[in-house]
Amino acid sequence: MDIDLMLKVYPFFLEAAWVTIQLSVLTAILGLICGTAGAAARLSRFALVRFIGAAYVSVFRGTPALIQLFILYFGGPQIGIQLDAFEAGVIGLGINAGAYMTETIRGAIISIDNGQREAARTLGLSQWQAVYRIILPQAARLMVRPLGVNLNMLIKATALVAAISVIELTYTAQRYIGSTYKPFEMFLLAGVLYMVIIYVVGRGVAWLDRKVQIN
Repeated sequence: MDIDLMLKVYPFFLEAAWVTIQLSVLTAILGLICGTAGAAARLSRFALVRFIGAAYVSVFRGTPALIQLFILYFGGPQIGIQLDAFEAGVIGLGINAGAYMTETIRGAIISIDNGQREAARTLGLSQWQAVYRIILPQAARLMVRPLGVNLNMLIKATALVAAISVIELTYTAQRYIGSTYKPFEMFLLAGVLYMVIIYVVGRGVAWLDRKVQIN
C-alpha cells in the first residue's frame, strides 16, 4: 500500500468530501420537501391527488436513480432544461430520495391511531390543527430512525453523480486512479471518508431520536 501517495492526495479528497457533504445536505432537504408533499398527496381525500402521489412513488422507486440522472442531465436540454452537473445531481437524487421518504412519512402518520384525530375534533380542533398539533408530533417520533436510514442510503447514492462528472469523492478517486494506477489506495481513501461522513450523520440521527423520544 502506497501510504505516501495517499497522504499526498488526501487534501484533494477532503475537498471532494466537502462537495459530497454539500450534495448530501441539499439533496436531503429537497428529498424531505418532496417526501412531505408526496405523503400529503398519498393521504389526500381526493382520488386524483392520491393517484399522482402513488405514480410519483412508483416511477421514482421503480427505475434506477442513475437512469433518472442521465435523463435529467443529458436528456434535459432536449426539452429546454439546462442544468450543470451539480444542479442535476441535487435535483435528480433529491426527487428520487423523496419517493422513498414519502412512504416513510406516510407510514409514520397512518400508524397514529384514528381515535386521536377524533378526540382532537371533539375538542374543537380543525382537521389541520389536529394534524399539526396532535398527529405530526407523534409521527415525528416514529419517522426519525427510518429517515435516518434514508439519509444513510442517500449519502452513498451521491457516488452516482460521478457518472455526470460532479467532482465528489468517487469521481476524485477515479480521476487519480487514471494518473496513479493505484485503484486500491484511491478507493480505500474515498471509502474511509464516506464512512466518516456516514458515522457523523448516524450519531446526529441517534441524538435527534433520543431528543424526540424524551420530548
